[in-house]
This record gives sequence, structure tokens and C-alpha cells, in this order.
Amino acid sequence: MKKFLFFLILILSVLASCSKTETNSNTNQSSVNASPVEKTRVYVNADWVKSVIDGNQPQSSNYVILEASWGDASADYKKAHIPGALHINTDLIEEPEYWNVRTPKEIEQVMKDFGISKDTAVIVYGEPSPAARVATTLLWAGVDEVHVLDGNLKAWTDMGYAASSNTEKAKPIDDVGVIVPAHPEYIISLPEQIIEKQKDPNFKLVSIRSWDEFTGKVSGYSYIERVGEPKGAVWGRDEFDYVDDNGKIISIDEAQKIWNEWGVTKDNEISFYCGTGWRAAIPFLIAYQEGWTNVTLFDGGWYVWQMNPELPVQLGDPRENTNN
Repeated sequence: MKKFLFFLILILSVLASCSKTETNSNTNQSSVNASPVEKTRVYVNADWVKSVIDGNQPQSSNYVILEASWGDASADYKKAHIPGALHINTDLIEEPEYWNVRTPKEIEQVMKDFGISKDTAVIVYGEPSPAARVATTLLWAGVDEVHVLDGNLKAWTDMGYAASSNTEKAKPIDDVGVIVPAHPEYIISLPEQIIEKQKDPNFKLVSIRSWDEFTGKVSGYSYIERVGEPKGAVWGRDEFDYVDDNGKIISIDEAQKIWNEWGVTKDNEISFYCGTGWRAAIPFLIAYQEGWTNVTLFDGGWYVWQMNPELPVQLGDPRENTNN
């Protein structure tokens, strides 16, 4: 009798433990109803993304999730991604000669292939610069609602949300509902346009590169031999200064402290650039989501600038080298 009672208690304890474990593992898999965000709010948290997937964001019910990285679907994507997310190779949005954004016709076709229209809520995630690169391109093209998951996939899994290893397939569409680009004012492609803008003292060309790149100690790229920066540029620090220890993007107040170091304020007309437009897309998006209308991305960057030996170049710290 005692043995029977012992085994009965043991069985009940195991069942209770299993039930408790299952409940705990599914705690964060229940439906999430996060507060809505403005369409122009770029960086969003994992709770909001989960609430979109759960159907609790009516304004964003027509959505597409993209994992952005260079090359074919990465090993990381194949191992784990947000359920339903499609991988997008950044080569699809950049032409191979200058690494500028592809032609409007080509970008429109990419949108069609991924089922993205003007009215699609697009959620991008990935490392900060490729995610920002894709998001900026889609805003330029004319997608009204583009978001980036702040903190990449880690922000998703840290919340206990399930990941998928399924191979997802896009649902192509025939009409994107907008003439691409709907916002050509977001991107400057040619150095000549920068030269013209620099005639206005209120214009600031801001480099988002390392200090060694900015001062001409290194080019920063295996495929770029020349060192230096476009003459007249000021330093806006590197990509990593815009990301905190958790991989999340800094606030506009923190970004302004960086820009203020070189006299760049909201009152200026600002164009951010780097080597080929990836890193510079991050501060562009930070300013964009705060409603700044005087900010652009200089897509050509140093890569295109240095191709023309006639364009003026600066070396060293421009605050000390006034003869550059």
C-alpha cells in the first residue's frame, strides 16, 4: 500500500511538473496586443512585431517581413528566423558597378517579387546597416510604412518568441501602386549634386565612417585603394556609435550629441554618407523617424567620389588642416 501511494504521488508530481514546464515555455507564445506605432516610426520592438503577426495591428494587417543580408539566404536564416520572414539579398537592391540603389524599374520589380506594394507594412530585420539599407530603399521607392526590428533577431528570441527554420516563399504581386521612386528627395546619387549643395554654407556633408577612414589612414574597403574624404565633409562617427550594447539603435538625443560635436544641427541641410550607403542609412533613418525633412543619404559616398580624380579630397583632421 505504501509503495502504491509512493508511486501515485511520484506520478502526480511528474505530471504537475510537465504541465508547469509546458505553461512556462508557452507563456510568450500567446497573442500579443502591443500599442500601435506611427507609420513613420522606423525602429520598433519585438512585442509590436509579434502583435502584427498575431493580427492585433489592423493598420498593419497587410505585412511582409524581410531578413536583410548580403548574399543568398544565410545559414543563420536557414537555422532560425521570424516565422514568415523572407530573406532578401542586398544585391537585389544595389547595382554592381557603384553599389548605388538600382534603377526605379529594377526596384519596382523587387517589390513585385516580394509582394510589397505602397500600402504594405514592411518589417525589416538583420544587422543594423543592411537592414537600414533595405529600409531606406523602400522608403525612397514609396512604401508608406517601413519598420526595422530594433535589436535584430536577438530582440525577438530574447522575448521568448518562437523562431522558424522553414523556407518561406514570397507571394508576388502585379502592381505596387506607386511610381518608383515616390521620394527621390531622400537619396543623392551623384557627387556633382553634393558639390552644388556645398555652395550653401548651411549644408553639411556628414561622414559615417571610422576615424581612420575619415582622416585618410585607411580606405576601409578591400576594393577601394584611395584614402580620404570628399572635401568639406565633417565626421559623424562610425556605425557602431549608433548601436548600444544590446544591438539597438540610439535615440535621436544621443545622435544629436554626436552631430553637435562637429556643428551639425537640425537647422542644417544634412547628407549622410559612408563608403557605399550602408552605414549612413542608420542616422538617416534616425532623423527620418523624428520628422526631419532636411536629411538625405548620399548614395555614391566615398566609393563613387574617389573614382573621379578631379573631385576635391581632404586628408587628416579638417579642423587642423585648413589647406586641404
